Amino acid sequence: MRQSPIPGTHGRVRPLTLHGDPTLHTPCTEVTDFGPELARLVEDLFATMYAAQGVGLAANQIGVPLRVFVYDCPDDEDVRHVGHVINPRLTEADGVVIRGPEGCLSLPGLEAGTERYDHAVVEGLTVTGDPVTVHGTGFFARCLQHECDHVEGRIYADHLTGWRHRKLMRQVSRASWRR
Repeated sequence: MRQSPIPGTHGRVRPLTLHGDPTLHTPCTEVTDFGPELARLVEDLFATMYAAQGVGLAANQIGVPLRVFVYDCPDDEDVRHVGHVINPRLTEADGVVIRGPEGCLSLPGLEAGTERYDHAVVEGLTVTGDPVTVHGTGFFARCLQHECDHVEGRIYADHLTGWRHRKLMRQVSRASWRR
């Protein structure tokens, strides 16, 4: 029997912020108010992430420039990790660097081979202000690094160089959601 409610069931799906919006390239503000508005934001993030069939979503991806992200992501052993982090700090990113396909709900339908470490640790707070530390390996480590990038005002395309970056930018310019 499930002990806690399913995240996002009380949230509303919000429009996604797409590539080109300056909110995605602006570092987010620290959360200082841990009241009901923050709890609603976390619920809305889960609802929006599930509706878009993503594995992670940061608040600036729905136009809210706060340091908050949610995730529902498997690791390489297919263990499911579900949670949220307020005021996240990537405290460790180490291990083997792996180039793997990476996409983003703010660049729908596109992906590119992006290098990420296969181990990551994020520290922050829960929606109630309690400290939380999240450890990730494999695909989940990639997700944690990706979401921490978002709150810092970066997207995965910012990690690409050369032909990979040019190819992705050509795809962005031709994407149906850009019109």
